[in-house]
Amino acid sequence: MARCDQGYLCRICGEEVDAITDSELYLRYVIGEVDPEVLHVAPECHLTCSPAMAQFIDDERFPAILYEDPLFGANNLDPDYVEKRRELVTKGYKRLWQIRKERKKQIAVAEYPLPEVIERWKD
Repeated sequence: MARCDQGYLCRICGEEVDAITDSELYLRYVIGEVDPEVLHVAPECHLTCSPAMAQFIDDERFPAILYEDPLFGANNLDPDYVEKRRELVTKGYKRLWQIRKERKKQIAVAEYPLPEVIERWKD
């Protein structure tokens, strides 16, 4: 397959990121951590290849990740931060599933982020 025929490749494992629900890049975009202006040039990564992000997903469709990093593992972080981060990242992950289900409607990429992120970017 020609390189231009491939989708986004994971910066960690080098494999193609097939679904939006596997994408760390789009999760970060949806929760407001990736600016829309750089989305098309930002590096991609599977969520399972990014345990620092994946550890905060609390959803039955995603395998629980225990990230035992001494600096960034959830067990070593402030509990209030972990709770807020888990809430935001999980909400973003659920939004990815919503987008995946609505793909036939051809939602504009600008409409992917959470409503509060879109409002913040308007200001």
